[in-house]
This record gives sequence, C-alpha cells and structure tokens, in this order.
Amino acid sequence: MLDPDRISAVIRDTAMREIVPRFRALASGDIREKKPGDLVTVADEAAERVLIRELAAAEPGSVALGEESVAANPALLDLIAGDAPVWVIDPVDGTGNFAKGAPDFAVIVAYIRHGVTEAGWIYDPLGDVMLSGSRGDGVWCGGRRIRIAADARPGQATGSAYGRTPGGIRAAQALTESGRVGSVRNRGCSGLEYIDVALGRTQFTLHSRSLPWDHAAGMMLVTEAGGRVRFLDDSPYDPRITDRRPLAAADERIWRLVQAVVTAPPTGG
Repeated sequence: MLDPDRISAVIRDTAMREIVPRFRALASGDIREKKPGDLVTVADEAAERVLIRELAAAEPGSVALGEESVAANPALLDLIAGDAPVWVIDPVDGTGNFAKGAPDFAVIVAYIRHGVTEAGWIYDPLGDVMLSGSRGDGVWCGGRRIRIAADARPGQATGSAYGRTPGGIRAAQALTESGRVGSVRNRGCSGLEYIDVALGRTQFTLHSRSLPWDHAAGMMLVTEAGGRVRFLDDSPYDPRITDRRPLAAADERIWRLVQAVVTAPPTGG
C-alpha cells in the first residue's frame, strides 16, 4: 500500500539535497533553454532523476515520468493513459523564478492510475510547507487535515489568472478591471498557487494549459480540501488532457464568477 509519509520524505529530502543548495548559486552554464523562453536548470534535471528512481521503487509495478524526461521524449506522456500506475513529477515548478533567484518555486508529484489522480503532493521547499492528500481521504498539511473555508466573498476574492479572454485581453487584466474580484497576482508557479487556494490564502487560480505535472496534483488537492475544479469549458478535469484551461476555486460561486469574466465575448464596435 502506498505510504504518503514516505513519499513526502522522499520529496523533501530530494529538494533539500538537489534543489535548495543550488538556489541563487547557479552558474551561467547551469541554465539552458529547452526552447525559446522555456528554461531548465541542473537542479530540475538532478531532482527529477532522483525522484523518478525513488518513486518508482516506492510502488512496485509503477512507472515515473517528469517534465524534463517528457521534453526529451514526448511519447512518455502516453504512460498516463496506460494500465500501470504512474508518477508524474515537476521537479522545480517555477523554473523561471528559480533561475533568476526569485523564491516562488515548488516540487509537484501526482500519482495517477487509469487516468485518475489518486494522490498528490506539493512542496514549498523554502517555506517547508508540504500539502499531501489522496482521493477520498482529504488533504493534510503539517499534521492537520485542512478544509477551505466556506465564507469567501466573491467580490473580495483574490487569486491568479493566466491566458487571455475571447477579446484578447489578458485574463488577469479582465478580472482586475471587472471590479468583481479583489485582486489578481500571478506568481509564475502553479504549485504555490494551488497551495494558496487549498490553505485559503487565495480563492482562485486559472491557467492557460493543462500539462499534468503542473496541475494533476493541485486540482485533486483543491477538490479534497472542499474547493471546485473543472476545465474552464465546464468539462471535468482529466490529467490526460493537456490543451484545456484548468480553473480551481474555493467554491462554486467564485468558480462561476471567474469563468463568466474570462469567457465573456468582446463588447463594443
């Protein structure tokens, strides 16, 4: 049987050995572009190698893939729809921040069976905050079970939003200018943005694409904490789908509010 605490320890230990010592200590040769604007560092690569090895060993019969291994071999994504349990890893979520010495980065791990996220972990190494949970068994942080408060007011909701509206306006700008939410701040790290929603620090997070290493764990954890998650087109979230916009929110009212603002057709002549 999967041991969540053992997986948490593997993630934390890997971050402390392979990621944190390299923070603000990268040489120019330690950073490269996989494609224009898409960075990878030696910390990403080293942490992913360790996590793939340790996680696959923790669950006999499972397989593992990470963002960097898929960049080298896109066919690995097909494993998510296969019969074997699969670990999906983002070794450094927020690599752009990490590469420039900004503190907004996280480690994300999802455990998926038959296309369903069964367990997930998001770890903030600098804050030493670990969210972990499994489907039907809730979300845990620091030894306590967490639930999203049910008293969020849509007009005061804060969160993050990426992508554009049908009229071409940035989603963050559309939400801010609507006057229907409190504020929008994009951290450039989906892992930390999911932590924020699950812990009640913010009330929504909308993203422009649905790569599983960025979203599978977070969407499941927000659901287990009592939030609402779906693709922006109202279809159920599915980690096998990579080209839709995932939206997570504290409750249904806020989910619908964000959806309405960012999907509204352009007005005027």
